[in-house]
Amino acid sequence: MSRLRIRSSRPDDVQALLDIWRRAVAETHDFVSADDRAAIDQAVAETYLPSAELMVAVDGEDRPIAFLGGTGREIDALFVDPRVNGQGVGRMLVEAFAGSGGGDLYVEVNEQNEGARGFYERLGFRVVGRKPLDGQGRPYPLLRLVR
Repeated sequence: MSRLRIRSSRPDDVQALLDIWRRAVAETHDFVSADDRAAIDQAVAETYLPSAELMVAVDGEDRPIAFLGGTGREIDALFVDPRVNGQGVGRMLVEAFAGSGGGDLYVEVNEQNEGARGFYERLGFRVVGRKPLDGQGRPYPLLRLVR
């Protein structure tokens, strides 16, 4: 990981980022129904990834291994390829994003995703709220965290 760097996303990253998203979701979101996962996958593939401005962590060969999307001081998405979990890539992206401005930093995570909650808590986030449904009205409660 010594040659790891962060750059902005490019149009030719979409397939690699989608693959990362799919692998990460398969590892961490077993609570999401197959139908909901298919609908979310379609939105991520067709709408989010092609249009979002993302921070992309790449290896020494410029291959994406993780990405973070954010708006203002809100982390909207953070997905790390499970093959590099535990190597500091997610932390590096969060800290790079946090460094882009001052004030509190926010994120929402699925309540059932204990790994994500633990990750953010290790970075100093704390739970400040809960929503019973996700942003699309699906029955996947969200925890709001702040640092």
